[in-house]
Amino acid sequence: MTVSYHDRVSKLQVFDHLACSPFDRSDWYGLLAQFGKHPLVAMAEGPEGTAALPLERGADGLRSLHHWFAFAWHPLASPGPQGDRLLRAIARDLRRRAPVVTLDYLPDEDGSATRLRAAFRAAGWLTRLEQRDTNHVLDVAGRDFATYWAQRPGPMRTTLKRKAKKVDVEVLTEFDVSAWQAYVDIYNRSWKTEEQDAELLEAFARRESALGHLRLGVARHEGIPVAAQFWTVEHGTAFIHKLAYDQDHAKLSAGTTLSAALFEHVIDVDKVELVDFGTGEDGYKRDWMDAERPRYRLTCVDPRQIAVWRLLARKAADRLASHLRRG
Repeated sequence: MTVSYHDRVSKLQVFDHLACSPFDRSDWYGLLAQFGKHPLVAMAEGPEGTAALPLERGADGLRSLHHWFAFAWHPLASPGPQGDRLLRAIARDLRRRAPVVTLDYLPDEDGSATRLRAAFRAAGWLTRLEQRDTNHVLDVAGRDFATYWAQRPGPMRTTLKRKAKKVDVEVLTEFDVSAWQAYVDIYNRSWKTEEQDAELLEAFARRESALGHLRLGVARHEGIPVAAQFWTVEHGTAFIHKLAYDQDHAKLSAGTTLSAALFEHVIDVDKVELVDFGTGEDGYKRDWMDAERPRYRLTCVDPRQIAVWRLLARKAADRLASHLRRG
């Protein structure tokens, strides 16, 4: 078995058949490289097959190649003992590369966090697993939209009943320049902070459109766009990436009307099994979703490396200094 390192994410194409979200595919990592990331792909190859960890260099060592826009980060390895052996081989070899490895936004409903922690522990790393964020999801469970909607909170249903006729809704399944510009304009007029990676987001939307995954919704009041949302659909899951509404037209509740239309589309037309609303502690997500799943951070340190103890000592000193300042 051999472990090698690569700065080209094209090496990850062999894992595309394992992808369960847009953020596991090689073309997603290609976009990250195109827009400023510097990948370091750790890959193990042997009779058992191939596994990889898409990484990048961080301030203290190596970390998962991740972007805040992505919902989760997965190891690229087949399930079962063979994949576990390959992950252990990568973990052992990484001790030659860095004193600390930090893997962020790990799910564990598929066992990713657990199997990575086991792999790094078996390779001699000290590990710490902690919850990083919360992922909000809806298990459609065979319901049609009408059944799902009847189970939503009363105020949401009342809002839609009162406000739906005040806006016209369009759901597009292909990238449209004018619709995307409407999304950008609405986002810039919304409560959200400035989009720091607008070019990456547009490139991602165009790519998802080419794959047939895009669901772009726009709500208009008297012909003027007042709300927009960017979703994608693949492998039986709808991913809610971005939503925004014009604060000057907040009383229209156009966001609620548009969300309902997109939920109806992905449930009744696309027949998805799951809707994924990403991460964050936004209270409104709980009104639309039925369940929460933790996202974890796995911190691995190599106790044999002096650099680790220097790093820990520095962090302890920083914490002490911060405590004394507050005191």
